[in-house]
Amino acid sequence: MLGFRATFFVSCVLGWVLTSFAQELWVGVSSIDITPTQPVALDGQRHLRISRGVDTPLTANVLALQSRKGKDALDQAVIVSCDIVVIRKGITEMVRKKVTEKNPDIDPQKLFLCATHTHTAPVTEEGTYAIPETGVMRPSEYAQWMTSRIAEAVSRAWSTRKPGKVSWGQGQAVIAQNRRAVYADGTARMYGATNVPEFRGLESTENHNLEVLFFWDANDQLIATAINVACPAQEVEGMSTIHADFWHPAREILRNQHGERLVVLGWIGAGGDISPHLMYAKAADDRMRRLRGLSRLEEIARRLTRGWEEAYEPAANDKHDSVILRHLVETVALPYRQVTEAEAAGARQMAAQFADKPAEKWNYLWHQRVVDLYEKQMAGIVETFSMELHVIRLGDVAMVTNEFELFTDYGIQIKARSPAIQTFVIQLTGSAGYLPTERAVRGGGYGAVIQSGRIGPEGGHILVDRTVELIESLW
Repeated sequence: MLGFRATFFVSCVLGWVLTSFAQELWVGVSSIDITPTQPVALDGQRHLRISRGVDTPLTANVLALQSRKGKDALDQAVIVSCDIVVIRKGITEMVRKKVTEKNPDIDPQKLFLCATHTHTAPVTEEGTYAIPETGVMRPSEYAQWMTSRIAEAVSRAWSTRKPGKVSWGQGQAVIAQNRRAVYADGTARMYGATNVPEFRGLESTENHNLEVLFFWDANDQLIATAINVACPAQEVEGMSTIHADFWHPAREILRNQHGERLVVLGWIGAGGDISPHLMYAKAADDRMRRLRGLSRLEEIARRLTRGWEEAYEPAANDKHDSVILRHLVETVALPYRQVTEAEAAGARQMAAQFADKPAEKWNYLWHQRVVDLYEKQMAGIVETFSMELHVIRLGDVAMVTNEFELFTDYGIQIKARSPAIQTFVIQLTGSAGYLPTERAVRGGGYGAVIQSGRIGPEGGHILVDRTVELIESLW
């Protein structure tokens, strides 16, 4: 009986504490077109592509959250999902500066951008490709225009925020496979052949869970949804036309069903070793799509939206207008991966081959950065990579960010160790390259070699540990 009384007392105290800290949730949303009006260089491939038209619009979708207690503002988070390949250096700072000039009550450090990773969107950084001087919108020009548009959308979302509700749910969407084939000799290769005797399997697993947030106004009208899928949007990555990839047909389906003004934010989860391109069972997939009359892009959107509906149906009956909103921002120092003498020699040799070829500027820089890192290392210059980490608690949900194409295993580690009921891992809030696992580094190949990313498994474990620690501090 004493045990029962003690348990009852603790439960009552806990209930009183949670009630006393009840917070009112305010929500603002907006969407804006960021499709260039002129031909542009397209980002995401090793060679130059100039856009030859527009297949779908590119959009930036904004979610502005604020917690309030009476007239007092407690905390905030502004998240912008952009249909571009990555958030290049300087882009977030440009948006923050433009936003705070108009909205001084927005904390610029509580605002971040993330990319859907479409490879058919404009280059936003000068110096990576040998772009023609005329007839093409410069990357810096597009970046200025795009960030002004985004700042406009953020201001609109913030100024129209009102008391709202949130619910969360999970579905499943099998839309991707691990893209690293492993062979009998222990090597791995991105998009390597799987129909050969030497093939031994795919390097790691996939995360097919679909984490979804739903936002409602005070009248229970669905106004926005955030979809966290561990697969980059790169089904049509090789084209030379502007395209938002599978997010466009997915948004169209959801808007047809739930209202044309629905704001759909695509949040890409940890999936640096994942792709929507099939590695095996292609014939069966092709047959089923032909029977359905769908393209591969439409099939991905169908699966994505069906998984969304799985989450929506029960979550719609569990709305919350009073939830905890806490937003932590921390700069995490990650050690650079050590360059071996052999890696430096190979990179130096390859850089020399591309040095005098303007059309190969991307490939030259890809190798030269390794040489530069090695020379600093040999000179005893010890530097670390500073990454801005966001950890948000919204009710029973955690949202965490990273600037990498983070390999799937790290995302699963964070989710498995998190105390939250659901954990959203949002990658590509920067452009820090791939972050491979030990297993991937041993196998080599694109995505795991040092040219692909300057942070290695040591930094990956630090990132996971610190992320989990910050989540735990909010629970």
